[in-house]
Amino acid sequence: MTKYYVNTNAQDSGDHEVHEEGCSFMPAPQHQKYLGNFTNCHDAVREARKYYPSADGCFYCSKACHSS
Repeated sequence: MTKYYVNTNAQDSGDHEVHEEGCSFMPAPQHQKYLGNFTNCHDAVREARKYYPSADGCFYCSKACHSS
């Protein structure tokens, strides 16, 4: 299982990116919301969308869930 976080700051596109712990593109600690441990990014993005409907996977660490 992997720990996932969502960026509380939206990107210019309005998306809130979901990151795996240790991603090189993690937001600053004050802009991270811990989502929990998941076996895949799809479940993590689903959880993030409870808070941010436009959540999307990070292109680098959660590419299978990146749609923009």
